[in-house]
Amino acid sequence: MAVLGSLIQEFTSSNMRYCINCCIHLLPNDLHRQCFRCRGPNHNNQKCPVCKGESKIPLYTDSKQMKLLAVLEVRTDHSESWNGFFCLRKGKLCSLIFGLIIMTLVMASYVLTGAKHGLLLIPSPFHYGAFTSNPSLMDNESLSDMKDHYQPSKMNISYVKDYPSIKLIIDTITSKIEFVTRQRPDLEELRKQEPHMFSVIPNKFLPNSKNPCWYEEYRGNTTTDPYATNSYALYSKRFRTIFDYLRKVFWNHLYHYKDKHYRLRCLPHFYIIGQPKCGTTDLYDRLRLHPDVRFSAIKEPHWWTRKRFGIIRLRDGFHDRYPVEDYLDLFDLAAHQIQGVLQSEVAKERGKTNSIIIGEASASTMWDNNAWIFFYDNSTEGEPPFLIQDFIHASQPNAKLIIMLRDPVERLYSDYLYFASANKSAEDFHEKVAESLQLFENCVLDYSLRACVYNNTLNNAMPVRLQVGLYVVYLLDWLTVFDKDQILVLRLEDHASNVKYTMHMVFQFLDLAPLSEKQEALITKSPASNTRRPEDRSLGPMLPTTKAILRDFYRPFNTKLAQVLFDDAFLWKRT
Repeated sequence: MAVLGSLIQEFTSSNMRYCINCCIHLLPNDLHRQCFRCRGPNHNNQKCPVCKGESKIPLYTDSKQMKLLAVLEVRTDHSESWNGFFCLRKGKLCSLIFGLIIMTLVMASYVLTGAKHGLLLIPSPFHYGAFTSNPSLMDNESLSDMKDHYQPSKMNISYVKDYPSIKLIIDTITSKIEFVTRQRPDLEELRKQEPHMFSVIPNKFLPNSKNPCWYEEYRGNTTTDPYATNSYALYSKRFRTIFDYLRKVFWNHLYHYKDKHYRLRCLPHFYIIGQPKCGTTDLYDRLRLHPDVRFSAIKEPHWWTRKRFGIIRLRDGFHDRYPVEDYLDLFDLAAHQIQGVLQSEVAKERGKTNSIIIGEASASTMWDNNAWIFFYDNSTEGEPPFLIQDFIHASQPNAKLIIMLRDPVERLYSDYLYFASANKSAEDFHEKVAESLQLFENCVLDYSLRACVYNNTLNNAMPVRLQVGLYVVYLLDWLTVFDKDQILVLRLEDHASNVKYTMHMVFQFLDLAPLSEKQEALITKSPASNTRRPEDRSLGPMLPTTKAILRDFYRPFNTKLAQVLFDDAFLWKRT
């Protein structure tokens, strides 16, 4: 191996090239367009006829501060790499070939020996333990996974070297936890931040509609496309069919009064605000089967958290901000039905109130405030001065909120399996958890808990979304603006074991009319939605060590959550 190393070192040092004029360090097979035949370690720029008189190429950088991530991509000209290869001296070429042969023989021997004795070629930097697991004690995964028990781990590698060091990190984080009530911002300050939104949404809504709606004058003519500039229609092909239909029926639903045209505008009566991978899709699919419930044209508009700021995907930077009119367009289908009730002869004669309500189910609404750092300057010690709930409450103080939660440990693993694109495994998940805990510890050592939870840089740096499972931090912030009786908090575990019971809780919370047995059966007996994908099921559960680490991390937050809700079920203890 020593001989092999010296051969490789000799080859590397003797063939390293520099493009002096361009100030770029080139790899052995990556040669500059104009000097690949004449440049070597002893190259003289003044004597070389090819390079003499060349101008140096300056390198400029943009002085503008980058808030996201800048990537400098250098592409090499591979068309010339073979020319450089044949420029090598014969002796050095033989040395390279000889070295590669030796390397191949050594690696082949190592692989064969490792295969024979069951050795690992590249040991993991982390060590995992094999716990004997009782299937009856394991927590639930998703609606269809509730009956799938975990099997004992087949790994036989010690976890002792890994767990204690991570436990010290968790102890540090726990010592820094402090739940401090945030100050509610002034309404006038909110209006200054979103003047256009507050100019569109009125202070009062129609008294004869359960859902918040109002009439808005429409100044277009019959040739005007009311959805021509809607950003949802422009940026997504999926929604174009919906808007094509809305264009066809638009004029049929205008209200004519004193030579003017009015359109009915509506906001949601309730929001399913979170959390992701906690069963919100299943709740949405069942709830929309109720005859008095309508939803936005798309399940998750993400307007309050992302589109309002011009975010489609944060890694892609910012686009034009979606105005509130684009968001309201998503409720036009429901508004047409509400208007039909309001304009019916029976409603006019008997003063009937519309009972149809609209919902919206963006699972980012509860927790995602990543955009604040780019738009709000007056931060207090790294904490956002305004949160999503401040603006929702200012425009809809009577809105109702539904939250579906699950064991945050299982939620994180499900989140990882859903969003990770490659190399998914229980071992990879463990390493990402360890890295995320270290990053979170570094933050809480210098900043408050709330500042770290809403820290965009930290959230993007952590390879798994630890912060989404800190439910009580978000809930306490929502309770600073909304009353407790406006928020219904459910557990996925309860929903999975007794769908009928949880749906009755939702119906009662939303003041919905009773259903017939047939209607109720349709809602409660339909198959579960958005279950774990088959390819992810084959990966099995997380490592027992990882589960123990995450339970330690989330325990103080779950304890506080159970205290706030007066329900020990939110401790997610095993029984």
